[in-house]
Amino acid sequence: MEPWFIYILECSDKTLYTGVTNDLDKRLEKHNTRKGAKYTRGRGPVKMLYSLAFVSKSDACKKEYRLKKLTREEKLTLIKNSLPV
Repeated sequence: MEPWFIYILECSDKTLYTGVTNDLDKRLEKHNTRKGAKYTRGRGPVKMLYSLAFVSKSDACKKEYRLKKLTREEKLTLIKNSLPV
């Protein structure tokens, strides 16, 4: 079974983007070639700041939902401390 990931990117304008994928390298490449999410298309290049693996897509999506509710400061603390969401 292939793992799923939640991730946080930092865009070139210093904003943060949160997403979910089953292939981090491929997803990062898509974001950086303007083929990823609409939000990141005009804000590249992006860099990966945080990722966390999950057994299922469902689990990853549930955690992504919770992560998206965090403030920027809470996300930066999470990244700094590498705490699970």
